[in-house]
Amino acid sequence: MTPQTTELTHKLDALAPDSGDRRSAGPEHAAGPGSLDISTLEVLKSDLPAGLVVFLVALPLCLGIALASGAPLFSGLIAGIVGGLVIPLISRSPLSVSGPAAGLAAIVFTGISALGSFNVFALAVVIAGAMQLGLGIVRAGGIAHYFPSSVIKGMLTAIGVLLILKQLPHAIGLDVEEFGATSFQVGRENTFSLIARALEVIQPGAALISLGCVALLVLWDKAPSLKKLTWLPAPLVAVLGAMLANEIFQRSAPAIAVQPEHLVRLPSTDGPAGLVGALHLPDWSAVTRSDVWVLAVTLAVVASLETLLNLEAVDRLDPWRRKSPPSREMLAQGVANMTSGLLGGLPITSVIVRSSAGVNAGGRTRAVAIFHGLFLVLAVLFMAPLLTKIPLACLAAILLTTGYKLAKPKLFTDMYRLGHSQFVPFITTVLAVVLTDLLKGVAIGLVVGLAFVLRESMSRVYEVSREGQQVTIRLNKGAYFFSRGKLVSLFEELPRDTHVILDGGAAPFVDHDIADAIRDFQSSAHLRNIQVEVRGLKLAPLGSA
Repeated sequence: MTPQTTELTHKLDALAPDSGDRRSAGPEHAAGPGSLDISTLEVLKSDLPAGLVVFLVALPLCLGIALASGAPLFSGLIAGIVGGLVIPLISRSPLSVSGPAAGLAAIVFTGISALGSFNVFALAVVIAGAMQLGLGIVRAGGIAHYFPSSVIKGMLTAIGVLLILKQLPHAIGLDVEEFGATSFQVGRENTFSLIARALEVIQPGAALISLGCVALLVLWDKAPSLKKLTWLPAPLVAVLGAMLANEIFQRSAPAIAVQPEHLVRLPSTDGPAGLVGALHLPDWSAVTRSDVWVLAVTLAVVASLETLLNLEAVDRLDPWRRKSPPSREMLAQGVANMTSGLLGGLPITSVIVRSSAGVNAGGRTRAVAIFHGLFLVLAVLFMAPLLTKIPLACLAAILLTTGYKLAKPKLFTDMYRLGHSQFVPFITTVLAVVLTDLLKGVAIGLVVGLAFVLRESMSRVYEVSREGQQVTIRLNKGAYFFSRGKLVSLFEELPRDTHVILDGGAAPFVDHDIADAIRDFQSSAHLRNIQVEVRGLKLAPLGSA
């Protein structure tokens, strides 16, 4: 690290000195609960190849998201580079990899159109980053802890299902949809209609390459001797094999060779000077425009939520069960989005596709993200001719196997065995994310999860016991308005000629609505010859306002 970077890190530590930063600082620190102690050589052996795999997946994603957002191609690459080189220096997440997010594509597209130019949009990204920095300082990242685990598992599984559904067309040669798209609707078509269309126009070369890559990845994962080669991950071998196979097709069977439109595409540059000339810097003259600030708030909120959800999901993939401090991540994301906006890049979030690809490739530390960022820089400057020989079908095969690992059938059966309160929010989140998008799907899953929580809470508020003509209703916990319906039902079911004891001594809090329901019952109980005795509750006298 440079002295300037070290100084920045110390300042950020002072801003967010929560215990999570130290508890989960990462594997490069001393061993302890949730940490991993490995040498620099081991980091290079595991994380350098994993970073290369993440780079190969991230490269078309950066370009595809930029195209889907209606933004310059370089803006996607800039966001990927900043996500790889800036965030790991500040974040304490060991395995999260950040970059431009497909979930923001619709907001970006609409925002660029509304503001009139990408330069003004870049200013909104800078402001959004400053807002995220502020959220990190006030430690707002803790909101991630309030999402039910069933919803987080459902989101992670849905990402796996999406990877399979979205990459199937690319795997057999239909590249109509941008690589890396995640929304269900694609113009007039949707995810399923694209799969059906792809099956009608299968490209033999792409299908052979993707099948071969999937077979290699599966066999490699099952061969213990090959899995030990941490310096040579299977996805990298698959990419090299796909490039070689397509070269052979072009020479010996041109009819089935993968055509240029189905290969990775890069914008042309004339070296570093050409790259600088392609930057779209922010237009500071628009800083007083209200629509810029409204868009900045939208970007800050949506990007923060997506990052926190993905961060929680990535931690669940970590074999060493390390925990990422969310408020520290908000600081990192804020600095990165300010940097990306200043350079004319897209907004950045933590991205589950890149992160899970790094985990599956054997990545162990934040170095995976740094290496992937360095490879993106080298690709833009020097590697374009080589990278444009990579078939998209091969990259689709890598994401297909990643998707299967995230959405194994056993996971569905395991969640079902946990009962309806876990399975229903889980499967609802899966279906909602697949049929809408990430944030909408999680919001729907969260509502369903909260409904089950309220149901469980209401069922345990009251305890009823009977001894002859005496019925005792005890309030075991705080009685809030949402448990009023169950209490009124209990009152209505009471038989005539009984003595009812309402014992609220164990309830730390009784809502005003609950007290009203009890007074209403007291006022009408004599009609059924029911005597009411209230213990441990201070209620206003009957007839008072």
